[in-house]
Parts: sequence; structure tokens; C-alpha cells
Amino acid sequence: MKLSLMSIHCLFLALFMKLAVGYGSNVSYDSRSFIIDGQRKLLISAAVHYPRSVPAMWPGLVQLAKEGGANVIESYVFWNGHELSPDNYYFEGRYDLVKFVKIVQQAGMYMMLRIGPFVAAEWNFGGVPVWLHYVPGTVFRTDNEPWKYYMEKFTTYIVKLMKKEKLFASQGGPIIMAQIENEYGYYEQSYGDGGKRYAMWAAKMAVSQKIGVPWIMCQQWDAPDPVINTCNGFYCDDFTPISSNSPKIWTENWPGWFKTFGSMDPHRPVEDVAYAVTRFFENGGSVHNYYMYHGGTNFGRTAGGPFITTSYDYDAPIDEYGLPRFPKWGHLKELHGAFKLCENALLFGERTNLSLGPLQEASVYTESTGVCAAFLANMDNKTDTVVKFRNMTYHLPAWSVSILPDCKNVVYNTAKVGSQASVVDMVPEDLRPSVVSPKKDLKALQWEVFVEKPGIWEKPEFSKTGFVDHINTTKDTTDYLWVTTSLYVDGDEMFLKKGIPPILSVKSKGHALHVFVNQELQGSASGNGTIFPFASEIPISLKAGKNEIALLSMTVGLQTAGPQYEWIGAGLTSVEIKGLNNGNVNLSKFTWTYKIGLLGEHLNIYKGDGLKSKNWVLTTEPPKRKPLTWYKALVDPPSGNEPVGLDMIHMGKGLAWLNGEEIGRYWPRKSSKHDACVDHCDYRGKFSPNKCSTGCGEPTQRWYHVPRSWFKSSGNELVIFEETGGDPTQIRFSKRKTSGVCSLMSEDHPSISVESWTTATKDTNDKKATAQLRCPSNTRVSAIKFASFGNPMGACGSYSHGDCHDPESASVVEKMCLNRSECSIELSKENFNFGSCPGKIKRLAVEAVCS
Repeated sequence: MKLSLMSIHCLFLALFMKLAVGYGSNVSYDSRSFIIDGQRKLLISAAVHYPRSVPAMWPGLVQLAKEGGANVIESYVFWNGHELSPDNYYFEGRYDLVKFVKIVQQAGMYMMLRIGPFVAAEWNFGGVPVWLHYVPGTVFRTDNEPWKYYMEKFTTYIVKLMKKEKLFASQGGPIIMAQIENEYGYYEQSYGDGGKRYAMWAAKMAVSQKIGVPWIMCQQWDAPDPVINTCNGFYCDDFTPISSNSPKIWTENWPGWFKTFGSMDPHRPVEDVAYAVTRFFENGGSVHNYYMYHGGTNFGRTAGGPFITTSYDYDAPIDEYGLPRFPKWGHLKELHGAFKLCENALLFGERTNLSLGPLQEASVYTESTGVCAAFLANMDNKTDTVVKFRNMTYHLPAWSVSILPDCKNVVYNTAKVGSQASVVDMVPEDLRPSVVSPKKDLKALQWEVFVEKPGIWEKPEFSKTGFVDHINTTKDTTDYLWVTTSLYVDGDEMFLKKGIPPILSVKSKGHALHVFVNQELQGSASGNGTIFPFASEIPISLKAGKNEIALLSMTVGLQTAGPQYEWIGAGLTSVEIKGLNNGNVNLSKFTWTYKIGLLGEHLNIYKGDGLKSKNWVLTTEPPKRKPLTWYKALVDPPSGNEPVGLDMIHMGKGLAWLNGEEIGRYWPRKSSKHDACVDHCDYRGKFSPNKCSTGCGEPTQRWYHVPRSWFKSSGNELVIFEETGGDPTQIRFSKRKTSGVCSLMSEDHPSISVESWTTATKDTNDKKATAQLRCPSNTRVSAIKFASFGNPMGACGSYSHGDCHDPESASVVEKMCLNRSECSIELSKENFNFGSCPGKIKRLAVEAVCS
């Protein structure tokens, strides 16, 4: 029988998929590793959350993770995104879980599915549907019948969906493990005996699903067999699983940290990430997951809180916009390649530990066949050292590990970053008006405007003496709750004559508040009221007679975790007016009228038919600094194909949409200029989220990711709701563009690269460290902005000469790199002057412009 080329291609693809992720794979494990179809596996996983990007990005993100050396993709399952109300399921768009898992399978990768269904994850309400809190008698995450009923029901729904699509490895799919619950060990004791019973029930319930692959529970120190307990944290090298028959699994290695509005911008140096990962594998680990490998975006109102930013970039190896973050992505890729060279020894060899000094050690893995791999670690967080191992000397920087795949030659050191860095800019571009009709040539951007009236619109929900809980009232259907009352002021009040405004003193459980008096914005307040209410005193303008007081209470993401977290409320607790003739007036005892949400929300003017609503008024001069204003404009997509962000630096606070898709909350709230930021981060020593922060005194988030796939060719409807007042004419799109690349290479960098390694490599004397530069696709090196061989200082984008500098550096680099898309510069005596500055280890720093 003859086969067509298409048939041959399909057969080849089927064979590839069988080899890549198994076909009816048997997944088991022992104390060393996962075993898939009888083969031990070293698993390097990359967390990519499907709702935090868009389907058009998924293939590229998965492929970039694979190119970075990962062989597993991990994601939570986001319950509140899937079950919008009881039995009302949604699996489309960003929530098309099946499509995402199949993309992982098509890439020839495995999948770690963390069903939870509680996830935390800085996601609104920890991923649990808010409606569940209002099912009578429900208490989350304990031995509570309503909670267990709905949790098991959703878990079973997901399992059945995966089984139906044959996505578990036991069916030929990519899913090789699943997680139940999430970090419950932190809180179990808070629930007493009910917490212990619940944890055991959750494990038993999961196992009863019979998915044919192992279940895991992270940070669960009493997980019962056969469920495997795993570690989360910045470091997990000292972690030991409960069962001696379980492998050592690190489910969350945090290569960065999340941001909150008004906070600094946290960063974790790649040298420390690489150190932590290497120490984990050195100490017997075999399954490791980066949380996050691509953080993505908290679109719409999915960000948890209070105050989690719309950006969930996480300083991850792939940035929020889907671009590799250099040098983090590249340095970790090289690390994964080094692990691959050691894989057999790590999975099958016997381990021996040797002391090389007070804070130095060697971990040696040897097989009976003679295969040998070694890890030389310097745990000293201050001092570099030289150690002797097998009659050879090795230089170990402080807080680093060297990897020797043959127990002789160093191919990688965690502290020696040879991967290129990059200069990434947000290049602004004016909003371009769309020409929606041949008869209407729009040369200037046209805005349509709808202004909300402060206070109650249409019929109020109810009136009540005092205050109600904000969340219990809105049930998170909106961020907004109007709370209004009135106050009569006598004409003989002294403040009217002296011009000294009274003070409105407010206390609230959170999260934010705008104060309007007689339709005018008086001021705003905000604070994290998780433990204590926030308090603020706002001067207000009152007139003689009746005064309307309208307070707009707001949530900015619901609590994501903690014991009994679902009971943490929000909203006003106390309101007083100070500075009147008779002293303070306690408005808390007044009758207040309540209204949920905004009129614009009720009219859906940001999507669907609401975009054509008669409430929109066309104007050539959009109002500026006008509170409670909706803006709409028809725009063309930005030029080019680079990722896009919306620059909201000139706006106040609010929400944004494109073509009905929720971009998310914007708030260019600044961190304090008095916070502890650093110009240079010392990677050495234990990391904590505030160790290496930048951006003090700057907005926590200025740009808001707008996926390219959301744009139409023209006629894109951009909608902004501005709460406090901004200048919409200053809104810009910005394209995320790599404008330059850098390399900082030391002459003592490992002389054998991971890529060039062969088992036949013996003599390394003729191998030299090499700096490599590679511009983005369709660009070339158009200029060398900086080049210095010697002891240059600074970092990519801010290099400067040290006191040792070869003046021919620039000409050497230009000769090798100009007008090329990529180039390599060897640190050799033929290229540079090694004779100057004797006794110093020399480095080459290069910054090239790509265009």
C-alpha cells in the first residue's frame, strides 16, 4: 500500500507524540524520581497560567519554555473562572483549559495540573467562586459538608473533562501528576481537628478519582500515602518528603515576586535562582517547577488583594508580554543544559558528600559504569574561595555552585552569568484614530464621553442606619458601592466665616474610598484593612443648608489566602465630621442609602451593545481632571508586531477595556521614595522579596498589557473609566521592544560551554571564554554603544569604564559584530590586551544597538 506524503507526515507526528509524552504511559515513582514507561525522568517545569495570557500567546509561551530547557508545563485550574455560578461552567477564550493542555501535548511536553481547586496564587478570592461563600452553612477549607460537596463536585468535573479528552498520561495525554488543595499545611492547625480531617479527606477524595497518575499536595506535612507532599519556597534543598518512597519535588520556586499597587518593584537575581535550583538537584531533587516561568497579566478584576497589580510579571524568565527576560532566561537555559549532561548520574548514581572547607562541599554522583558528575558548592555568602577536588583546584565565587558533568571540567557556575542581557524599552505611539467610513476622514482622535453623577443612580438598593460590609453587599459583582447621606449645616457655623474647612474623618476595612460632597470630589483614601481599619482625614467643603455626602467605597481585589480568609470584609466602619460649633458629628449613626455599582456598568457601556449606547456624547475636547468619567475612542492598532502596553501614567485610577475585553484595573500609585531600593543587587545570601527592589518613588505599574490578538485591523473600541480625573489625551500605546543587547563575560567563565560539551572533551587549555550577542529577529547590530575589556563597571544600559581598560575594545567588537544579527567575541590575546592590569581577572562588557 502506498502512503501519501500527508499520511507519512501524520504517522511521523503520531510517533513523535508517542515518544515525547508517552502513549498510555505508566507513571510511577520511587525515592529518586518519577518513572515514566520504565524510564527515570529529571523534570524541569515551567509555570504558565492559561488565564493570565491569551490563547494566541499559548503556543509561543510553551515553545519558549521548551527552548529554555523545560520539559513540563504547570498550571493551576481556576475554579472561579470556570464555574461562574452553580453548574454554570465556562471553558472558552482564556479559560479554554482543554486547548491549553493540548498545546502542551503538541509541543511534546508533560503537564503538571494543579486542580486545587483552592489556588491562592494572588488570584481573586484564592480562585474560589465568591458565590460559594453565600451558600448557607459553608466554611471554606475545613471539614464542612457544603464546602466538601462543591469542592469534590468541581474537582470531579475537571477530572472527567480531562479523561474525556484523554489528557492524563495513563490515557496517552501529557498530564503526569495532579495536585489537590494548595499550601494547606500553613493553615491546618487554625481549623483544629476539622483541619486535619479535611486534609485527609481531600487526599482520599483525590485518590478515588483514579486518574492513573500520582497526586501531590504542596506544603502539606501530613499528606497520607500515596499522595506525595512537596515543597514551596525560595529554597528547597533541605526539604525531605514524608515518605522515604517519594521523590523530592519542588512545586514552587519563586524566581521573582508579585507587586501591589503603591509598592516597590521586586527582583530576584538570576545568580541566586540558579544557586537555589542547583542546590536542590545537588541534594537529590528530581522534579522542579518555576513559579512563575511566565507570570502574565491579571486581566479584568482577577487580581487578588488587596492591591495586587494588574501586572503579574513576577520578574519571571518570560516577561509579562511574552518576551524572554535576559539574562534570566538564558542563564537558566544553560543551567538546564548542564543538568541534562548530569542526568544519568543524578538519576542512577550513588551520592557521596565531601567537605571542601567550613562552608564548601562536593556532592559526587557515580555510577557502576564509571559515569561521574560533581557539584562543588560554596555556601559562604561573602567570600570567594579556591577549593581542591580530585587533585585539581577550582575557584568558587561566594554563594555559588559549579557543575562538573565528568567530575573534572566545569561547564557552569551559578554566579557566572555568560548569557546576554537586553535593553527593553516601552516605545510610545500616539493613539491613531480609525477611519470607520470612507466619507469620514478622521485626522484627530475623536472621543465619546459619559459622566456619572456621584451618588445614587436610579432606585437605591436599601437604606440603613450605619454601615454594612462592602463585600457581603456587592458579592464582588463590582468593585464599587455608593454609600450616601445628607447633613444640614446652620448658617452660623464658624467655619463658614473663617474659611477653615471641616474634616471628614473616615475609617474603613478597605480597600479604597472617594469622597464627594455636593457632587464635587473632596479627596480619596486607601489602605489594606486586612488586620486594622485604615483611617483618613479629608478636608471637605460644606455650605449652609443641606449637603449631600456621597462616598464611593471600593474593593481592589479580594483576599487570596489565610485561615478563614473568606470572612475578611471591606468597607466603611466609621465616619465623623470634625470642626463644627458643637464638636464632632458622628455620621455613623445616620441613615445611609446604598447603591451597588456604577450606572455605566449597569448599562454595559464598555462592551456589546453598550458601546453604541445613546449615553455616549461625542466631543472634540474630552474633559480633563473630571471624576467619574467614561471615555471611548475608536483607534487603529499600533504599528508593527511588538507586544503592546497601554500607558496610563497621566490617569488617576479606574478600569480599561479594548473591544469589550477587560484590560484590567489601572492605578499609577507611587511607592514611597523613602522605601529601601537598590542600585545594585548583591545576589549573595538568602533572598527575601524586599531585598532587591527598585522603583522607589515611582508608579508601581505604568503600562497595562493589551494582547495583540485583541486588536482588529481598525475600529478598535478603547474604553476607559476614570474615577478621580486624568488627562485622556495623554493616553498612549507603547510597544515593548528590545532596542539593544549586552554581554558581560569574564575570562574565568567556564571554558567549556554546555552546548559544545562532549564526553570526549579532555583538554580545555585552548578554549577561551566567548561573549555572544544576538539581536531580535529581523534586526542587526547597528552600533556599539559601549565596549570595554578590563574591569568595566555597571550593568546593561549603564556600563562605564573602570581603571583598567583596553582602548581598542570598541574597534575589535565593531569589526566582529557590526551589521550582523549575531556575533561571538573570544576573550583571547589575539583580540585584547591581557598584559595590562596584571593580577586582575578581566571582563569584557559590550552594549550593542539593534535596529
